[in-house]
Amino acid sequence: MQTLAQLIGEKLLAPRELAFGERRGAPEWRYTSSTRMLERARAIACALRDAGIGAGERVALISNNRTDWIAAEFGVLFAGCVVVPTFATLALDQLDYIFKDADTKLVFVETPEDVSRIRAACPNAPRFVHFDGAGDDSLASFEAAGARTASAAPARVASFTAGVDVDDLAVLIYTSGTTGTPKGVMLTHHNLVANSFDSFGYGFPDLKSGDAVLSVLPFAHIYEHNDMLGFIRYDCQLHITQPDFLLDDMRSVRPYTMAFVPRIYERVLAAIVSRAKADGGLKAKLVPWGLATGRDYMTCIVDGKMPSLGLRLKYLIAKRLVLSKIRPALGIDRALFFVSGSAPLHRDIALTFAGLGLPICEGYGLTETSPVVSVNRLGEIRYGSVGHPIPEVEVKIAGDGEILVKGPNVMKGYYHLEGEQPFTADGFFLTGDIGRFDADGYLWITDRKKELIKTAAGKYVAPSRVESAIKRSIYVSQVFVIGDGRPFPSALVAPNWDLLRRDFDIPANVPTSEIVARRDVHEFVRKEVAENTADLAPFEQVRLIALLPRDLTIEDGELSPTFKVKRRIVESRYADLIDAVYEPATAGV
Repeated sequence: MQTLAQLIGEKLLAPRELAFGERRGAPEWRYTSSTRMLERARAIACALRDAGIGAGERVALISNNRTDWIAAEFGVLFAGCVVVPTFATLALDQLDYIFKDADTKLVFVETPEDVSRIRAACPNAPRFVHFDGAGDDSLASFEAAGARTASAAPARVASFTAGVDVDDLAVLIYTSGTTGTPKGVMLTHHNLVANSFDSFGYGFPDLKSGDAVLSVLPFAHIYEHNDMLGFIRYDCQLHITQPDFLLDDMRSVRPYTMAFVPRIYERVLAAIVSRAKADGGLKAKLVPWGLATGRDYMTCIVDGKMPSLGLRLKYLIAKRLVLSKIRPALGIDRALFFVSGSAPLHRDIALTFAGLGLPICEGYGLTETSPVVSVNRLGEIRYGSVGHPIPEVEVKIAGDGEILVKGPNVMKGYYHLEGEQPFTADGFFLTGDIGRFDADGYLWITDRKKELIKTAAGKYVAPSRVESAIKRSIYVSQVFVIGDGRPFPSALVAPNWDLLRRDFDIPANVPTSEIVARRDVHEFVRKEVAENTADLAPFEQVRLIALLPRDLTIEDGELSPTFKVKRRIVESRYADLIDAVYEPATAGV
């Protein structure tokens, strides 16, 4: 087994001119060759050591995705140091906690303004190096100084990792903090290299050198961190994008595959329908009809049912008039499949993409498992499940339904939390997720152990299951299901305001705070919610809703960087609105 520095160094030695690309809204892609990336990483490693940062010490990265992030991370690993990947949107008090807990020696950030902002709020902040701009603390200056050292002593870099063992700490990644204080997850070189090999060998068997791939999820998240390592291992052309540029960059790159969270798949479908409605005419009706027809047809196919003659004819027409045109328009005509993880993907969303001829392979994992535990494989997809465990990973279900995991991918433990290590006596990691295996060995996730809602009637409701059902509606941007100790589940809904304004002919200058009070809008969204939960059990169905005038955001601390709702924060912030939702029920209405 190799260390990360050995794996990365070996892959970068093979010359590839178009190894890493980014454009960040620019007209043309700017590529960094593998040779140049290797030079940059070695220079940064030398600069870190020249700054007095020794093997095993922690270096943080706080940035959106960019080529500089990759160069800096590789440099940290080449220096024999530990990477502390951190979300650019993390709250400053949590950032200061990480600096102190990890005893961070240096931090890479994007801009000089980031340095000022963070330093003012974080008394535990160490030295900064910023990617943009000039000056002594710029990456350009830092890297140039390291390059001079590397040039004078070419063999020096190899000595930095001479004593690094595969079981040593490589990445200290703090959980996103959906509740409480972040926990530092200790991932070793063995954890990360083993999971990259096992997950990609199992889930991407046909990936080959030169395949164009697009990366949009944050490198600070273990999901995309693993993808980055896997794509580099296979010598892919890694194109880095941001959510704001995703659709344009998809059309430009025409990627072989991508890995998303469910929120992005939902947004893509909403964008397709929204554009069709904006164009008006026949297209406004034809596109939603075509997507629904494709979904209904694929539902019959995957359920082993023969589609009716009428449905088969409708599907042929839909393919010709709608579905065959969407993939090229989105830039996904070369893609064989996509991957989804980090949160539940509703079956209807997956089957809508399958109707476009683009299967989605859903998987399951956690930060603590490096991350992949299981995944569906192309040609063996069981929609709604998260597939089979990958090689070398053992999964079993505890008596209370909790999923337990053991394997080379499982973390070393939580940093500085010796009394809070979540392992059974025989070494299985306690995931906190509830699940089951079906007769064919596919793993199914039902909910988070600590997030189940218990209604006043004593019924347990999995909020993520209800939320994913509601988000099938293109008129719903976000939803938060409530109901613990209440008579029945209800929901806070952030609508897709663009669609609602268009359908209700509401001018753009009318604030959403006024629109939420409109009875017709409220009733329309309530019916959308009711229709999309009608196939759930009666005790799971949402009866009442309240409309939010804006989306929940990462910046306001309501979402994690991977768009997971921070339940305790939202419940506290909207406590009065939640109480108001239930007033008719408690009044006996």
